[in-house]
Amino acid sequence: MLEVRGLVKKYSGVPVLNGVSFIARPYQISGYLGPNGAGKSTTVKILAGLIQPSDGIITWNGRDISRSLIEYKTRIGYVPEEPLIYPYLTGRQYLQLVGRLRCIPEKTLNQKIDELMSLFSLRNYRHAALSSYSKGMQQKVLISAALLHDPDLLILDEPMSGLDVTSALIFKNLIQLLAREGKVILLSSHILEVAEKICSRVMILHKGCLVADDSVEQLRELMNLPSLVEVFSQLVIHEDTEKIARDILEVIRFN
Repeated sequence: MLEVRGLVKKYSGVPVLNGVSFIARPYQISGYLGPNGAGKSTTVKILAGLIQPSDGIITWNGRDISRSLIEYKTRIGYVPEEPLIYPYLTGRQYLQLVGRLRCIPEKTLNQKIDELMSLFSLRNYRHAALSSYSKGMQQKVLISAALLHDPDLLILDEPMSGLDVTSALIFKNLIQLLAREGKVILLSSHILEVAEKICSRVMILHKGCLVADDSVEQLRELMNLPSLVEVFSQLVIHEDTEKIARDILEVIRFN
């Protein structure tokens, strides 16, 4: 179980996260939603151990991760929003690098890499440089890298970015299977339709504060709204989006 209590992150004294608290449990896919700039990626980077919080406590199975950060990192799989890869490596070389850093035995590692690249339709490109991969292909490599060591906690930041329809469906089915096995899954996304279909519960972040934390069904019932998109709009969107769209159209038409 991943528990976050009173998480704060400030840059130059300005809070990006302001007292965020939540629990991500096994057997669930927890959606972490919010508009751009809400603080989602900052939260994810803190949970992945990439940046330090200004305040707050994060525990994994009851233990403060700051006291055993290296051990904690061995149990997480992380898919970043941006494909932070070594472009001069081939897809296979990159996965070998990740697997060796994870101390996976070489024979097991090579078998896993070959099978994952085949299943993700990357086998024919395994010896090509990552710089030649499309965005979706790079994303499949990052997903494979996050799963190589069979992590207990998956932290996913816009994991379906760039994926084609087939790959996105495979990924959705995959994380649902992983959740059924007892993995803890935190999925950060701005694609509300995806979250509505696959997340057991959702947390909605707005301007660094958590404004909702419940199942999709319960949020719909509490707010008497038919979809998560409309719940999200009520909670975080305070502008006349239709008027703004009309104004943009007027600007485009102006000559």
